[in-house]
Amino acid sequence: MNTGESLRRSVVKTVSYRVVILILDFTCIYLFTGQVKVAIGFMIVSNIYTSVGYFIHERIWDRIKWGKTIYKGVYK
Repeated sequence: MNTGESLRRSVVKTVSYRVVILILDFTCIYLFTGQVKVAIGFMIVSNIYTSVGYFIHERIWDRIKWGKTIYKGVYK
C-alpha cells in the first residue's frame, strides 16, 4: 500500500501556500516602506527561494513515518 503523499499534492500545497505568502509579503513590505516597487521586488525574490525550500521540506517530511496513522487505508 502506498501511504505517501503524491508529487501532485505536494505541488498544489506549495503553490497555494505561496499565494498566501505572496499577499502577506507584499502587504508587510509595502506597509513598512510605502513603495510598491520595493514590495514587489522583495516579494518576487523571496518567494522564489522559499518556494523551493518549502517543496523540498515537504518531500523530506513525507518520507518520515513518525506521526502518520492509517485508518482503514486512509490517513486521518
